[in-house]
Amino acid sequence: MPRYLISFNDGAMDHIPAEEMADVGKASHAVVEEAVNAGVWVFGAGLERQRATVVATDGTVTDGPYPETREVVGGFVVVDVTTREEAQAWAAKIAVGCRCAQKVRELMPDPETDALLRQAAGRG
Repeated sequence: MPRYLISFNDGAMDHIPAEEMADVGKASHAVVEEAVNAGVWVFGAGLERQRATVVATDGTVTDGPYPETREVVGGFVVVDVTTREEAQAWAAKIAVGCRCAQKVRELMPDPETDALLRQAAGRG
């Protein structure tokens, strides 16, 4: 099945009052539980704000991206579903839980990596 990246920008949840964050966490985790139980959950996480570095092809490490960058990923989920519409339906549930809009992108298939992962997991 295709995999989709569902993500939101850093700062997208800044409008939520601190006293409501526990409720947002519960709602978000309820969607995670639903996705796990549906068998579509692959992985997801929030990202530490502005803690990224860029590693160049020569190994040089620099800080970045910076806050003035227009779009920095704040968190993401990867789901394994049949269609873009199904990914969008999961994104809608996540948007409600997180109280912020979500972006949906299809990940490029990589049969060789998938085969390596199955082999490593003992599934041949």
